[in-house]
Amino acid sequence: MKLIKSLTLGLIAVSALTYSCGGGSTSETSTETAVTTPPPAAAPVSLEDKYKDNPLFIAGQAKTKEAGCTACHMVERKIVGPSYADVAAKYESTPENIALLTKHVIEGHVGTWGEIMMPSHPQLAPADVEEMVKYVLLLKK
Repeated sequence: MKLIKSLTLGLIAVSALTYSCGGGSTSETSTETAVTTPPPAAAPVSLEDKYKDNPLFIAGQAKTKEAGCTACHMVERKIVGPSYADVAAKYESTPENIALLTKHVIEGHVGTWGEIMMPSHPQLAPADVEEMVKYVLLLKK
């Protein structure tokens, strides 16, 4: 019986101590201020998203994929050849540059972007290549 009384008193003492140290109180007011997190910055818009509704972009993108250009070129990242955005940054969209780049695609070219040769693509129709070049030159960053 003494043991039960001792355990009960011990349990009451621990409960009282816990309550007095704030463990059981529900009416405390917080002195902390709420921290507001600023909204996340808007992600940069990719060139593909920027031009996705442009008819020149749509046709040119489809033709470059169909012709296999994407094996060596990406829109915003260099792989084997320069990115389309890098080409657009280097060349203004002028009739002279469109003709020059069309020639480079059809006949092949080396030296402008390093020592890796761009192979010739004589099977491509010049009108299709012109459309692809116009698409590439549209992709300025």
